[in-house]
Amino acid sequence: MVSLRPRSLPRLLCFSALLMLPLVVSKAQEVFDPDPNSPTPVLLSEVGSTRALAAPAGTIVNIEKFPGQAFLPGSIVELFVTNLSLMPDEGANAFRIYAEDGRGFQYRFPVLDLRKIKGHDGVYGLTVKLADEIGYYKPPRANGDVLIRLTWRGLSSNRVRLGYGKIGGEIKDDPGAVPTPLPTAKTRFAKSLSVPASAAPEYVGYRWSGDRMRFMQQAGFGPTAALDQRLRRIGLRTYLAEQFDAPYPSATNPYPDLPLKNTDPNNATNGCGMFAAGTPELRACQRDYYSQYPVQSWFFREAFYGDAQLRHRVAWALSQIWVISGVDTQQSSHMIAYHKLLSQDAFANYRTLMKDMTLNPGMGNYLDMARSTKNNPNENYPREVMQLFTIGLFMLNQDGTQQKDAQGDPIPTYDQDRVNNFTKVFTGFSFCNTTCANSSPGLVNYKDPMILNQTNHDVTAKTLLSYPGAPNVNIPTNVNGATELDMVLDNIFNHPNVGPFVSRQLIQQLVTSDPSPAYVGRVAAVFSDNGLGVRGDMKAVIKAILLDPEARGDAKTDPNFGKLREPVQFVTNVARNLNVKSANLGTLSDGVMSGINGMGQNPFNSPTVFNYYPPDYVIPGTAINGPEYALMTTGTAIARANYMNTLVFGAIATSIDNPNGTALDISDIQALAAADTSGNLMLDELSRRMLNGNMSADMRAKILPAITAISGTDALGRARAAIYLVATSSQFQVQR
Repeated sequence: MVSLRPRSLPRLLCFSALLMLPLVVSKAQEVFDPDPNSPTPVLLSEVGSTRALAAPAGTIVNIEKFPGQAFLPGSIVELFVTNLSLMPDEGANAFRIYAEDGRGFQYRFPVLDLRKIKGHDGVYGLTVKLADEIGYYKPPRANGDVLIRLTWRGLSSNRVRLGYGKIGGEIKDDPGAVPTPLPTAKTRFAKSLSVPASAAPEYVGYRWSGDRMRFMQQAGFGPTAALDQRLRRIGLRTYLAEQFDAPYPSATNPYPDLPLKNTDPNNATNGCGMFAAGTPELRACQRDYYSQYPVQSWFFREAFYGDAQLRHRVAWALSQIWVISGVDTQQSSHMIAYHKLLSQDAFANYRTLMKDMTLNPGMGNYLDMARSTKNNPNENYPREVMQLFTIGLFMLNQDGTQQKDAQGDPIPTYDQDRVNNFTKVFTGFSFCNTTCANSSPGLVNYKDPMILNQTNHDVTAKTLLSYPGAPNVNIPTNVNGATELDMVLDNIFNHPNVGPFVSRQLIQQLVTSDPSPAYVGRVAAVFSDNGLGVRGDMKAVIKAILLDPEARGDAKTDPNFGKLREPVQFVTNVARNLNVKSANLGTLSDGVMSGINGMGQNPFNSPTVFNYYPPDYVIPGTAINGPEYALMTTGTAIARANYMNTLVFGAIATSIDNPNGTALDISDIQALAAADTSGNLMLDELSRRMLNGNMSADMRAKILPAITAISGTDALGRARAAIYLVATSSQFQVQR
């Protein structure tokens, strides 16, 4: 890590010291799109108290007079909420209730039902079971109050007290907490819910700019000033329509055109064996043809400068679902052929993607389908196409929650017998080495789709997945393998799990790691039917994900909302925000982001078929599903700070592998530092660009003294210090 001058940055201002800073709402302007902001929900309390207005479920008669009481563990109670604007059919699965006990442990209580309260316009009753649905901790101790809050569409309510076992205990109200009694005809609710000044909105930037900044992170690899201005002019919906038709990749950054090489890198004719050992020529040959270097550098250049940001982002998301890896994919040309299919099908139909990926030779090699024959069947691909790519291990409701049997256990989607039957279908397909466009004598063809050798295909009868309306449950004997392949893919594709399973993973990749079931359900409904009777329409699915009310809004106040920026997006979001260029700032970056693997993610080199991190990973000590946090260790956290230090205070230097290098052009931030020695203009701009206009007051109070401790005549030093502190803060580390 580049050492910092003693006057510049106290260590306590590392991102870890800024963990879980509160957000501040920002407002912005958008002409062509409706207001993206949902109202903030309010949990009701008793009059003159922060104790929750609550009652045993089904018992309340008069909401205004029900006395406060304590509830035993496992009780089913009704809480009351207002300040909602619900969509048709939006119900209980749109809400979550979190509780914190006196030890600081947090739990999530399941929400069972939602109903309107008669006689009280805008007030709803939430039926909640007081039992931890995550099960990470032992149950809360039933010896006093817990603080509960409600989350909805990424927004958090106030927290109120609830007696758990008994009333009382040591837990304290949140600073500034006030009673939120039931609105009556005589009192306006806005007056009854005054908020402390520290939580009041800051009106900065132009209307809805915060939402646009969030959108550019979700629908691409980060904001730029030019893209922000375009979105402001045309709106999100028009932009999405443009992106669906945008040329890809950029004309100035085409896919690397690399020939197939011998699978032995030292083959004297077709590999690199014509170069002497230890020579630069041999090193360059092996780097360019037998590593993922060309794909990685191309990928980052497209992320930094490409206009078709959405396709590039969705293709990257799909590459983390339909995984192949440079660990076993020897040549860069093999990975390029695979990525071309992902980008080609990113806005196609999911059924098309399923077939193209199944016949992709890179996938065939990685999961052994290319070597699976009737006499030597291999179950790797048949198992993973179900478990990881389409339906998952357990039956799902359409909102992505698991179905349970009478004993409360999840219901498997398939068993070993189904795997055995599927394995028979996926036999006989292998590389097209003699008759296809890219076939060449002596080389394995990883560019054209695999083809069927019927003599190696198992022609016995098969039994596939059985579910209501399932096609092709039983395949008779002696069916051609190509026909069987389509039959089995149709059988999988129409399974009711595919919509919620795929939708949830795409939401996790683009927007938030732990989406509400309601969000998943809305997107899954679009997967099932795009409105024109078409199933699996990826354009419709992506649009539904990005325009959903849970995705949109200037700020998200639910502390569990969002996703840790995986290393790739951590780097690209900073780079695009801060005018990424070459090391000497004279041209463009070469896209060689040396050392990024130290943060736990080596692009196109996933350690396993399960991706860099599992989609069901739960952050230890929490009730939060946060897949990317599987990459966050003590070592990778330090590596993140070190990497940002290199980018901000120096550059990724030029070398034989980095012809241009990479650096940030922060001259505009430097100019703000020079123009305003108080540092406030500079922090306002960094808040707008990097934190969606939502830098918290606490964060600002910590960063500003560290910046102003640097001489006002050193504008560059101040700019670098400010950027480093914002980029390594927890508020930036999490895409919200």
